[in-house]
Amino acid sequence: MAPKSFPCPRVRRTQPTILLVEDEPFVLDATCRILQSAGFFVLPAVDAQEAMQAYDGSAPEIDLVMTDLGLPGRSGLQLAQDLRRCSPTLAILMTSGYAEAGCDIDSLDAHTYYLAKPYCRGTLIEKIAQILAAVPMQRAAAQNG
Repeated sequence: MAPKSFPCPRVRRTQPTILLVEDEPFVLDATCRILQSAGFFVLPAVDAQEAMQAYDGSAPEIDLVMTDLGLPGRSGLQLAQDLRRCSPTLAILMTSGYAEAGCDIDSLDAHTYYLAKPYCRGTLIEKIAQILAAVPMQRAAAQNG
């Protein structure tokens, strides 16, 4: 069963926009529902290729990319590196249910965050709120620095 498609109108939304990259249909659907119920606009993608297409079509409107580290084809870490080349200050939240997912959490840059799976709704929303609260400061620092 293919994940639901959520249209992306070409107008600036007032709520934050999250590009959600997750290859497990159940997790993608459940996380979309959690994020939407918390007031976020969600652009779902099932792999890095689909995520880059969504990013290319909506880059100025995306406030956060949330990606699983273990994706088919290009990993979430490789996706983050691709996105970094396009947007050095884009907020990226990486998630994984595996300690051996290949991500050295201590080496993540100032705009990349990590959240271990499984996470509960409250933890996810709190983490995203912290990230989005820090984003304007990071962007200002990058522009001034």
